[in-house]
Amino acid sequence: MTTVRTTPATPPPRLPVRDKAAALGRGWGGVSPMLTRLAAERATGVLVRERGTLHLADGQVVHAESPDAPGADVLLAAHGTLDADVWRQALAESVASTGGAGTGARRLTGAEAVHRAGRRLVAGGLLTPGALEMCRLTALYDAAYFALAPSSTPGRFRYGGEDGPDEPGGLSSREPEGTPGVPRPVPVADLERETLRRRDLLHRIWPDALPDEVPLTREHRPAAPSLPARRQAVLARVDGVRTASEIARELGRPAFHTLVDVRRLVAAGVVSPCPPPSFTEPEPLPVPLPVPGPPGAGLPVEPVDPHITLLKRLRDALEAL
Repeated sequence: MTTVRTTPATPPPRLPVRDKAAALGRGWGGVSPMLTRLAAERATGVLVRERGTLHLADGQVVHAESPDAPGADVLLAAHGTLDADVWRQALAESVASTGGAGTGARRLTGAEAVHRAGRRLVAGGLLTPGALEMCRLTALYDAAYFALAPSSTPGRFRYGGEDGPDEPGGLSSREPEGTPGVPRPVPVADLERETLRRRDLLHRIWPDALPDEVPLTREHRPAAPSLPARRQAVLARVDGVRTASEIARELGRPAFHTLVDVRRLVAAGVVSPCPPPSFTEPEPLPVPLPVPGPPGAGLPVEPVDPHITLLKRLRDALEAL
């Protein structure tokens, strides 16, 4: 412990107090302190969290992945914008273009491979830059919402690429903004503000987050309310097995948008989360069979008068004299 001596002329130093007004004006910094620190130091690398990863370049987010959210390839192929086989071929060609083992080339990170595949499709005229950027940003914000969810384990950050420092042409390289297919980074402040806005929206629709993670089941009502076509498509896939994320992947929609539909269905009383499996009660122990005793053992016993017992003892004593 450090002791600070004070005198009337030198008052004690003020304790550090968080500037709430500055934090309110800034509007970000409360979702992930580690992400805030990485943004301040303009770090480049991969932030691994419990429910997803964020790829940073110069302190800004350029890519996000989460097992709970479909990627940009799923969104592009869902509505006929791009054939799934075409995307897989472009992704394979992007990975192969860096060289194989023993060539000294660094293996691409997942984010770099996805971005290079998109640029290859744009350069070949198979995809417009606007469609690619729209799907990329939609998938980024969607995955970041889950990656920045409260977790029980601390995050880990790996500086640089997965297997070494970034090379020219990677995500951290500077390229002209007009280059087709070049991803635009997202500031951490914008990402955290959008994440908080989405949390608040879901809470206002239905405050319980259980329907976001567990399988969903239908609530059969005598008169079901009329639903828009978007919500009907979600309801048609509620079968007691699928979760909201699995429904989003099947429909080719962002997972967060599906969560909004699911919570509205729950609020309308049409869908409910499946209850967790309860513990089965132990079987009752078998009742032991009665053991036969001496004759008259099962008959009711009459109460004995204590005075009669005393008189019998006195009789036995007198007879013994």
